[in-house]
Amino acid sequence: MIKILHRLIIITGKYKGRIRASYLTSFIKGILMKMPIFMSFFTIQTFMDNAMTKDKCFLFGAIIVGSIILEAIFEHITNVLQSATGYMVFADLRLKLGDHLRKLPMGYFTEGNIGKISSVLATDMVFIEENCMGVLSELVSFIISQTLMVIMMFFLDIRLGILSLAVTCAFIIVGNLMLGITLKHSAIKQEDAEALTEEVLDFAEGIGIIKSFNLLGERSKRLTDEFEKSCKESIDFEVAYSPWARTQYLTYGIGTSLVLALAGYLFSTGALSPAYMVGVVLFLFDLFIAIKSYYGQMARLTVTDASLNRIEEVFEAKELDDTGKELLPDETTVTTEIEYKDVSFGYTDQDVLKHISFTVGKGEMTALVGPSGGGKSTIASLLARFWDIKSGQILIGGKDIRNVPIGNLMDRISMVFQRVYLFQDTIFNNIAISKPGATREEVEEAAKKARCYDFIMALPDGFDTVIGEGGASLSGGEKQRISIARCILKDTPIVILDEATASVDADNERAIQEAISELCKDKTLLVIAHRLKTIRDADQILVISDGEIIESGDHASLMSMKGTYANMVSLQAS
Repeated sequence: MIKILHRLIIITGKYKGRIRASYLTSFIKGILMKMPIFMSFFTIQTFMDNAMTKDKCFLFGAIIVGSIILEAIFEHITNVLQSATGYMVFADLRLKLGDHLRKLPMGYFTEGNIGKISSVLATDMVFIEENCMGVLSELVSFIISQTLMVIMMFFLDIRLGILSLAVTCAFIIVGNLMLGITLKHSAIKQEDAEALTEEVLDFAEGIGIIKSFNLLGERSKRLTDEFEKSCKESIDFEVAYSPWARTQYLTYGIGTSLVLALAGYLFSTGALSPAYMVGVVLFLFDLFIAIKSYYGQMARLTVTDASLNRIEEVFEAKELDDTGKELLPDETTVTTEIEYKDVSFGYTDQDVLKHISFTVGKGEMTALVGPSGGGKSTIASLLARFWDIKSGQILIGGKDIRNVPIGNLMDRISMVFQRVYLFQDTIFNNIAISKPGATREEVEEAAKKARCYDFIMALPDGFDTVIGEGGASLSGGEKQRISIARCILKDTPIVILDEATASVDADNERAIQEAISELCKDKTLLVIAHRLKTIRDADQILVISDGEIIESGDHASLMSMKGTYANMVSLQAS
């Protein structure tokens, strides 16, 4: 258990001094907790010895009242030092996690890790900050209290002290065995909670597809199975834990009875004075409460161990290297904007891109076409460093993007993809997010160019209308135009465009095409093309298949080859 406590101290980082200071206040509080009962014993003893005076009576009473007041003060100080610190620690940790997630490759978010991240934020961190940070001080108080009670029993009679120490050791043995069980099951419970969260998120996000293909029964069964698995593990945990919990209660009951029996025997033989016998009775039912409470709290800390494992696992995910110091050159000095040099890449050990090489001149449009799964989106995503390449180089303005700070790189690139995400916020903020500090006039002008100004003004609160999470209250075409307005406002020299009209109706297609035309004026374009008629005027068309460039050229030259591109054009025209 020392290991768990040590891990909690490590995670407190710059606040660990406050936590360590709380040990001292907890130590004092532990002594003060027992002071009233000790003073009650001395008061009774003084009365029984006919030695009580008015001054002693006031003195004992003042000590009892003072110890209670001081205990409350030190309890408050401990809470400020420890429990309040826990909230500060995890506030910082959440910000640190957000910064860490920002630096992870996009592949991390497509490998089933969303449930893990959700569990860490919604379960693990909340559990530790609300249930465990304050426990540290209580554990110290429990240890001090138990030690003082055993010492007091030695003071009354050495035989009572030895028996009390033996019962305390029995508690420790039973408690450690119980903790071994809880540690094992806590790890399993946390894994089940993560799997359940992942399944719930998957079910909720895919409910439209599930309903449309009448898969409610099948998907519901998978979700139900996860709930049943979680339920079974909870029951298994209780089944494994309960015998040890009962043993602990029996140890408490038997130990208390043995101490009382021994005290009664010693009293009957005259070895224990009446005053000391009263002391034993006074202390008896508080004698093992501290050690019992200690293991009750420690059992809760075992969940913390599993939670810390998962938190650390997320933080150990490898970030993209962002130590580059080279800045991209001024836009006016470059002629070749983008260059891929012998680029290979794989999400796993198997390459999905193989030796990709091409250049894009300043202000030119390069279109990527080819069958689904060929690698078009991967090529575009690598330019924005969503992942890092396995070998080769990607250059912008002659600079390897791995040597450029990610912030500087993203200042040069805008992206419009088919799948648009809008935040649950005002439309104004959803557009202005691309240019912090943008004025109202700038946002409205971008909206006009993106052909979304009119429908925005028709909403109840115009630009101040709050839209649902993900843009649920808007149509696909409306969301797409807002995303284009973002990019127009950002006004970067390079635009990555996943053809945004591939899945919208005819009315929206026209508006989106006009918006894209505004966005693309005088820009260097890398376009993932689905409708080949939209890229006939591209300066360069690359046909991507199985991670390789199998054809390249402009529309006319590719048509004359009568190869893959020509066949694709023919199929779309038919």
